[in-house]
Amino acid sequence: MNRIRVHLEHKTSNSYDVHIGRDILDRMGLILAKIAMVNRYIIVTDTVVDALHGERVAAVLQKLGLKVDRMSIPPGEASKDIRTVLETAERLTALGADRSSALIALGGGVVGDLAGFLASIYMRGIPCIQVPTTLMAQVDSSIGGKTGVDTVAGKNLLGTFYQPLGVFIDTAFLDTLPERGYRDGMAEIVKYGAIEQPELLDRVAEGLGKAENRDPAILEEIITASCRIKKGIVEIDEKEKGLRRILNFGHTVGHAVEAASDYALSHGESVSVGMAAGAALSVRLGYLPAEDRERLVAVLKGVGLPTMIPGGISRERILSHLKTDKKKTGSVIHFVLLKKLGIPFLNGGVPEKSVTETVEALTA
Repeated sequence: MNRIRVHLEHKTSNSYDVHIGRDILDRMGLILAKIAMVNRYIIVTDTVVDALHGERVAAVLQKLGLKVDRMSIPPGEASKDIRTVLETAERLTALGADRSSALIALGGGVVGDLAGFLASIYMRGIPCIQVPTTLMAQVDSSIGGKTGVDTVAGKNLLGTFYQPLGVFIDTAFLDTLPERGYRDGMAEIVKYGAIEQPELLDRVAEGLGKAENRDPAILEEIITASCRIKKGIVEIDEKEKGLRRILNFGHTVGHAVEAASDYALSHGESVSVGMAAGAALSVRLGYLPAEDRERLVAVLKGVGLPTMIPGGISRERILSHLKTDKKKTGSVIHFVLLKKLGIPFLNGGVPEKSVTETVEALTA
């Protein structure tokens, strides 16, 4: 089992460990029992993950004498809203959860974001342990403390920075992950290669055959590499004031495409399109060599991800959602662009015409 320490030595933050390995639930139970910071755990999950893993995870903890309850929400992005937060908070209250309780977020990004947000505001903050079950959540959303829920205007417009008590990444959960969800996670891994470690792109391409078969050794290798990149950036910029914004490569256009599709496109598919757009915009503005864009697009296509905006998604809706992006300052939208693979930068403002032309050029 690999252990990565996320060092956050600020007054409002605590450092924590990310544990990565296969079949590590027993180890997780022992670590939580040893921490002994709380006297009750409430597993928050969705109905699909609960049916697959909920009873087993609860049993591991109960075997060690820990008090455990479970509650589930409907699966999917539609559950990631303030109504679900309020309903789940009421259920916590009915269970008698208090400041000596902790939440365990068992699931993908929706569960992790929602449970983390709820933990940050319930009784002004209770601990949250992230146990991600999707590849995307394992390499990205479970680390770094970003929580949030969606509004009609866009994704994650309500949220907090709230670091978990710990993260436990068990690659055995990926055995039951559908192929589409697996590809979603590959989008984030490709993103890390694009912004930090180009050789990771080569590793993804070289190991593609085994990775598609969920080869445990390759999975642990690329998940660990991705987590190390994420933790290094978070340690420098916990609250996304500067460097951490490079993690949004592909997400600005990606979130707009995702919302404009009414979430018919998954997050990973949307980010993949967004990375293709970010690379195309970088080329259009004279920053990125065309061959680097072609290399990135080839890797995305190689793992089965889209690089064009599907027909039927309104360009006007995409551009409208971009104008409400939560990362903009005033009327300026901050795009993460590339000078070359592995060298991203935050652009102070991209001409609207260039954005429009890029979106139009990527429309299938």
